[in-house]
Amino acid sequence: MDSSKFEVIIIGGSYAGLSAAMALGRSLRKVLVIDGGKPCNRQTPHSHNFLTQDGKTPAEISTIARKQVEQYDTVTFFSGFAVEGKKTDSGFEIKTEKGELFEGKKLILATGVTDIMPEIPGFAECWGISVIHCPYCHGYEVRNQKTGIMANGDFGYEFGKLITNWTEDLTIFTNGKSTLTEEQTAKLMAKGVQIIDTEIEQIEHTNGKIEQLILKDGSKLPLQALYAKADFVQNGNIPSSLEIELTDHGHIKVDMMQKTSIPGVYACGDNTTQFRSVSFAVSTGTMAGAACNKELVDAEF
Repeated sequence: MDSSKFEVIIIGGSYAGLSAAMALGRSLRKVLVIDGGKPCNRQTPHSHNFLTQDGKTPAEISTIARKQVEQYDTVTFFSGFAVEGKKTDSGFEIKTEKGELFEGKKLILATGVTDIMPEIPGFAECWGISVIHCPYCHGYEVRNQKTGIMANGDFGYEFGKLITNWTEDLTIFTNGKSTLTEEQTAKLMAKGVQIIDTEIEQIEHTNGKIEQLILKDGSKLPLQALYAKADFVQNGNIPSSLEIELTDHGHIKVDMMQKTSIPGVYACGDNTTQFRSVSFAVSTGTMAGAACNKELVDAEF
């Protein structure tokens, strides 16, 4: 087989991509992993809620994973950014930003997402450190602390209910006129949750750790953690260049086997789900790799 031709090309070499690569390497498949080296959780100091790895840094986990996958000699790594993908008669052709071309019978997208930070000074610097997205990943570390949620409406209500499990000192910042219903507001306030609709002007912090929020009316509120949901877009142009179907929320639409709307293309990890965690990325990567191998086996019979 030509050195630029592979059975499977995996775009993205973080947890989901490495997990898919391990499954395929153990299946004796010739695999190429193209990785740009910029995982979306690179700013997060510690990873949690993943058995055997709880409390390690994201880089520690991915370094161990990379070394283990490198033991499988059918798996090749290429450092670079994939910018274009197209369907061919034999599978798929992937082009990198420097013009390198690679061919594969199957394609796995473990490309993650790009978070879009709101235009609040300090938000981006605190993202993943003290501005957090998931209580299962970070909630224990900020338990019983002075906590905020930047959310509104039904989402704010449901998220507020959830976070009361970790702290009784909770404030919902709707960051503008509240769209919570009267019933939702009454239920939250009955649980001791404060609701503030003044817009956030700035997040004051030290090295990403929140000290206080400054609101547009000039008031200052001490805070230790703020839950927020950032907007996002798919990372890179491959999904759009292949015209892969997305969900209403903007994730790549996959079935239980991680298959996308394009035959021969799988997706796994953060680009497919709202539940962004290392353990989930690993599990979907394993499924994508195993399902991809099964499809290759079936084609050989």
